[in-house]
Amino acid sequence: MTKLNLRLPIIQAPMAGVTTPALAAAVSNAGGMGSLGLGAVNAATAATLIKEMQEKTAQPFNVNFFAHDDPRRDPISEQRWLTCLAPLFKAFGSSPPDTLTAPYQNFDNTPDIVSVLLALKPSVVSFHFGLPSHEKITALKQVGIILMATVTCLAEAKKAQENGIDILVAQGIEAGGHRGIFDTTSRDDAYSTAMLTGLLTKNCPLPVIAAGGIMDGSAVISALRSGAIAAQLGTAFLGCPETGISATYRQALTSDEAWHTQLTHLVSGRPARIIPNSFSALDCDTSPPPYPIAYDAGKALHHAARQQNNHSFAAHWAGQGAPLCRFLPVHTLMKTLEAEMKSGL
Repeated sequence: MTKLNLRLPIIQAPMAGVTTPALAAAVSNAGGMGSLGLGAVNAATAATLIKEMQEKTAQPFNVNFFAHDDPRRDPISEQRWLTCLAPLFKAFGSSPPDTLTAPYQNFDNTPDIVSVLLALKPSVVSFHFGLPSHEKITALKQVGIILMATVTCLAEAKKAQENGIDILVAQGIEAGGHRGIFDTTSRDDAYSTAMLTGLLTKNCPLPVIAAGGIMDGSAVISALRSGAIAAQLGTAFLGCPETGISATYRQALTSDEAWHTQLTHLVSGRPARIIPNSFSALDCDTSPPPYPIAYDAGKALHHAARQQNNHSFAAHWAGQGAPLCRFLPVHTLMKTLEAEMKSGL
């Protein structure tokens, strides 16, 4: 905790497309650490959002980026995927795109964003899906930025340690959104948050933050007892009015389907935990292209459906704790979590 200088061992997960400066700053100002998911924005937008955070809080905050491998392009398999989706597009009076593109660049391919970080020096920078180059890690550390990386197994944790990462985020299988697994072609042991946290704290010298399925103060205490220095909560903050989620997303969190979140790679090309919808139920005889190529098709299909007031293809990411989501302002939720932690000691 001294490394992060937090009053409360609570970190709000980055959740690209969901988090806002209002949300993240409120968490930091309440004694935890807020996070912004910036993997989907360009350098100019990243700079604007970081500056807004610095205006809203003097406390530590985290900015998160994607460090996935460049996808291997295969026009034949991409076209097969579009052919599979074509009847769905047609049902909404639309057509699939002629070709697919990569909507998100990985961190190593965004030198302008690195320049922004070196200039603005946010307290913490974190990475999902892997690690950036040693050169970029070294540059960020030289200006005093603390670096965190999501890991799902001991091998990834050791790789993060060897490459200069300061803190590990141990992502259990319960977590909502995209799995942070480095190599999607490798075996995923699907460790629970508690098991992964225990394995890492006993076998890796780096500090560990537990992430996945943590929805209340008692679960935070359990994570600390497992050896974590803090707990990262994502789904727990989805109900806060400071998030950027839609009304249909909020409705999904209170639906019966929220009790049955599942992992799917059909939306983006990478495994991610979602509230079940028409996309996760898709039955197709071909596999989607790799992340983030498949996401281009997923976003286009959602757009076509939404134009017809159909939201069944929206990516409502959520963890297994979704039914425990509380619809409270950040300040109230943080006070509640703190009280629960005290009563659970």
